[in-house]
Amino acid sequence: MVLLGFILGLAVGIGFWIWQQVQLNRYLGRVLQPLSDSAKVTLPLLPRVRQEISTLKQQRQDLQKSLQTYQDILDFAPMGYLQVDEENQLLWCNQQAREILYLQRWQPGQVRLLLELVRSYELDRLIEQTRDRQKPQTKEWLFHPSCDNAAELPTIKSLALRASGLPLPNGQVGVFLENRQPLLDMNQERDRSFSDLAHELRTPLTSIRLVVETLQHRLEPPLSRWVDRLMQEVDRLISLVQGWLELTQIEANPNMQLQLEPVEVRSLIASVWETLEPLAQRQHLSLSYSGPEDIWVKADKARIYQVFLNLLDNSIKYSCPNTNIRVEAKIRFPEENHQHISIPSILEINLIDSGTGFSEADLPHVFERFYRGDKARTHSALTETNSLGSIVGNGLGLAIVRQILLAHSGSIKAMNHPDTGGAWMQVILPEVVANSQSQDYS
Repeated sequence: MVLLGFILGLAVGIGFWIWQQVQLNRYLGRVLQPLSDSAKVTLPLLPRVRQEISTLKQQRQDLQKSLQTYQDILDFAPMGYLQVDEENQLLWCNQQAREILYLQRWQPGQVRLLLELVRSYELDRLIEQTRDRQKPQTKEWLFHPSCDNAAELPTIKSLALRASGLPLPNGQVGVFLENRQPLLDMNQERDRSFSDLAHELRTPLTSIRLVVETLQHRLEPPLSRWVDRLMQEVDRLISLVQGWLELTQIEANPNMQLQLEPVEVRSLIASVWETLEPLAQRQHLSLSYSGPEDIWVKADKARIYQVFLNLLDNSIKYSCPNTNIRVEAKIRFPEENHQHISIPSILEINLIDSGTGFSEADLPHVFERFYRGDKARTHSALTETNSLGSIVGNGLGLAIVRQILLAHSGSIKAMNHPDTGGAWMQVILPEVVANSQSQDYS
């Protein structure tokens, strides 16, 4: 009886142990199934476990090496990079970002809010916009670094920065930083050098012109033709020097002192056309105006006159013979305007010619200095004479126009007109101060 009980207990124990082994094998099989490369594995269970663990360790080492390689690349890159988590805590930044943002007090491994380390609300706002929109965002601003040491503050200069935010998984954001200050300093130094050179050139050019004027009255044809050509080139150089000096002066002082007064735009444009009409008659060009007859804007009359002088001069140069130059004016009101709210209106003036227009490659650059664009739009300028006092093209006219309009809080846009195929310049001027017919054109 005792022996039977012993055998029965032993059988129950062995059965329980076998059941545990079966359950353990099933559990390990379920755990290792995602890690298995094939459903048919002939290796025993424990060697499989050791092999998978070894594979995971190797993969982890490879990932750590790759991460370290990427960090080394970012550290070596000439552009700053930083990464924040979903709460805008700084996770990592490279050496360039430390130097640009003065992050010497931050050490790797620290987790601190970026705004505590860098007092830049523009950067913080860029990160928030990137995270909210889940699209890359770009922003430029003037960064004023902060420093704990008061003695170093006079030596710290503001920097012109451009930052590009990139959305990352789990609410993280990566930011690439570009220090644009050296480029701006180089451009300023270049402008100063050109301005100094232009100042030095004015006196000898004036002297040369006086000599040429004297020769013009003493020489007979055909020799006088060469003197006339020399006078044209001298005038072109004088115009170039004067235009450069004027442009650099406006750019150096964007908030220049403007002699603001009410200006009637229709009569101003008519006055400009009278000045340029001898040039227009060569190609049998006409001017048409449509829009209100009594439009007054608050502007510097001499500067706005120069704007339309440059624009209409360009239209004459690049228009086809026997065509019409259109000037269309209209008054626009902001969309948020209501009958019970008085909001200043703005003036939109469209100048449209029937020339060759701009190429698609030229459109983004037409307001850059010295940009002459497609040769197809310079055929008239290359053959024109200066006997009637025309404005000889030098690649600065549209750049000056843009700066003058910016000083008036206005703008200008270059396009190609869909009907005529020619150039379409759209000028926006704020501060419409008086207009007897404004209610008819709203």
